[in-house]
Amino acid sequence: MLDILYRDDFLVAIDKPAGLLVHRSDIDRHETRFAVQLLRDQIGRRVHPLHRLDKGTSGVLLFALEKDSAREVGGQFQRDEVGKRYLAIVRGWPPESGTIDHPLSRQFDDYGRKLSPGSATEPPPAVTGYRRLATVELPDTVDRYPSSRYALVELMPKTGRQHQLRRHMKHIAHPIIGDATWGKGIHNRFFQQRFNCHRLLLACTRLELRHPQDGRALSIAAPLEDSFAAVISALGWDGVRELA
Repeated sequence: MLDILYRDDFLVAIDKPAGLLVHRSDIDRHETRFAVQLLRDQIGRRVHPLHRLDKGTSGVLLFALEKDSAREVGGQFQRDEVGKRYLAIVRGWPPESGTIDHPLSRQFDDYGRKLSPGSATEPPPAVTGYRRLATVELPDTVDRYPSSRYALVELMPKTGRQHQLRRHMKHIAHPIIGDATWGKGIHNRFFQQRFNCHRLLLACTRLELRHPQDGRALSIAAPLEDSFAAVISALGWDGVRELA
């Protein structure tokens, strides 16, 4: 059963677990479980996904229950009017706060198929705000340094490009731990061995939008999965995320 965070006659939000695809994709052809299908079967209604989370990302995933709401809230996402907040654990210590303004080209279509070079256009703008919440330095030689530094960061994407947060954090040389594509394998393996953590350490913890029916402000939050929370505890950051 999926954990439902919010539901009314127009919207439903779930707490998507890490490892679950939103919908069918050519990237994972062997997968047979998808959030769209599971939620539809669980509540007995057709659902319209309003945004996407990568397979490895957990947290708030929002659906509309009818077409008018899908059109209204979908427009908010397209116009970058939805407030999005994520937590991530990254390699190194980024500055205390900042903005990453780096255009990102679309690499895959909606079904996970690689786009041909001829289909590429000028990369659209992509902007992410970030805030460093906590740091740790471990006495472990993971890479070429005698100790290893990691940070807990809050990420606030202002746009919604493909894999934006993972690509932006790599762009500033602070990749997200557990990212097999844009991360660094030696640090990913260290977290697997040291903390028994086998997931991408990225979670959507809050969405803020206008309700499609009456325009009221709506804020939907999700707790961190146990696997993510356990790493935060192991790094001595209990209590930090509640202050974010």
